Amino acid sequence: MTTDTHYYQAHVFVCQNERPAGHERGCCNSKGATKLRNYMKIRAKELGLPMTRINTAGCLDRCELGPVMVIYPEGTWYRYETMDDVDAILNDHLIGGQVVERLRLSPDQ
Repeated sequence: MTTDTHYYQAHVFVCQNERPAGHERGCCNSKGATKLRNYMKIRAKELGLPMTRINTAGCLDRCELGPVMVIYPEGTWYRYETMDDVDAILNDHLIGGQVVERLRLSPDQ
């Protein structure tokens, strides 16, 4: 991918949706998404990821699987639970260009 055709090389949308407690679908925010997003933003800056933007997103409609994120331009979806998961996504996907298969969501999920 060339950087002259995109403002960002990678754009990460991290769901921060919040539903009322006990909602049948759940929500990413109640599963720690905000804490993990904040960590991801700090680590991305520490790693000096060029042309990468970590953004808060509203509902990405995969609530039962949350917390979830999607990375563009590839459109790769991830479910993550820990800071180690976030580190794997930053290091393997955003730096190394390799999908983290153990965290990747398939389209049918």
